[in-house]
Formats: sequence, C-alpha cells, structure tokens
Amino acid sequence: MTSTLSRPKPKPDGHLVLHDVGWGFYEMLLKEIGDQAIRVTFDNGSLELMSPLPEHERWKRMIGRLIELLSLERSIPIASLGSTTFRRKDLAKGLEPAECYYIKHEAWVRGKKKLELPESPPPDLVVEIDITHREIEREGIYAALGVPEIWRFDGERLTGLVLGRGGKYEVAEKSEAFPFLLLADLERFLAMVDETDETSVMRVFQEWVRGLGK
Repeated sequence: MTSTLSRPKPKPDGHLVLHDVGWGFYEMLLKEIGDQAIRVTFDNGSLELMSPLPEHERWKRMIGRLIELLSLERSIPIASLGSTTFRRKDLAKGLEPAECYYIKHEAWVRGKKKLELPESPPPDLVVEIDITHREIEREGIYAALGVPEIWRFDGERLTGLVLGRGGKYEVAEKSEAFPFLLLADLERFLAMVDETDETSVMRVFQEWVRGLGK
C-alpha cells in the first residue's frame, strides 16, 4: 500500500465547514439530510459536512465485514449500528462513525428502536476511516460521548485507541472489545485487499480466526 504520510489528505466533494452554528440548525439539518450519504460533525458551534469518497466506503465495509465475521466465528454477540448519529445537546457535540458496534452492551440495545445519549450507552467500538481531510477533530467528541474504543484506519495503518481514565485516548496493541485480538494481525488482512479480491481475503481471514481457538 502507498503511504499516506507523503501526500495531503484529499477533501471529498461536498466538503463544507460552518462556524457559530446553533444546535437547532444542526438538528434541522440532520432531519433534512435523512438517509443521504452525508456525514455531519458538530462540536460547540462548528459544523462540518462531508460526502464520503469511494475509498472511504470501501475500507469501512471491509473492516466491518472482518468484525462481523470475527464475531460470528467466535460466537460473540454484537449489534451493528453502522453510521448512526450519536449526539448530546448538553455537550453540544454530535457525529456519525464510519461503523459502530455494541458488544459489551449488545443485550442492552437489543430490540431498541431509538437510542438517546446519555440515557443509552455509547457504542463499545467505533471505526474511523482517516483518509480525507477533516477540520473538526473527532477524537475529542468521541471521548466526550464516552466511546471506549476507536479503530482508526488511514489507508495503511490500523490503530487501536482506548479511552483512558483521564478522558484521553491511548494507543493500544490489543482490542478492548476483542481482548484476544492484536490490531496488527487485523492490519495484515487489510494489506491484502490491494493484491487480491475481497472474497479471498475474507476466506483467508476466516481460516485464521478458526485457528485462534486451537
């Protein structure tokens, strides 16, 4: 894979940043956008809109499929909520992850049609695809919402971030949601995507996961 460190991150089509925006405008915008493929980040009056690039969607689905296959093979109950909007008016923060999962709290959210923070727990794991330029820093929003773990992928490196006691994310070699998993192992399979088809990658990954229990 080509290193992303040598080139600036591109801005996707439809990238827009507004400042001094009220919470009411943010909520109205979310209603107007509905299910359209537009991601909205809000942080204390700053609002950023982005249309995901095909590369973003490719990586988020690939990582999501690995997570779902991993949980299936290991019989780990999960709830997949994709790019659900998570927001808190009292903190003036909101965003949509690339993918998100309830694992520890799967039973808590099972069957629920609507989740409202802070009455509902935040996702146990979110996936961030960090290949496009963003002006609003998102880790601080996740930390404020109490998300315990982030997997951040920049097109080459998969980094695990775990929320520490001081409210800051710390790099972790192992996943907190899947304690048996080294992020470097998962990264190896992502590195195969540019060399072979996704189905073949999934088959090789499936065999590897099955071998973990031996």
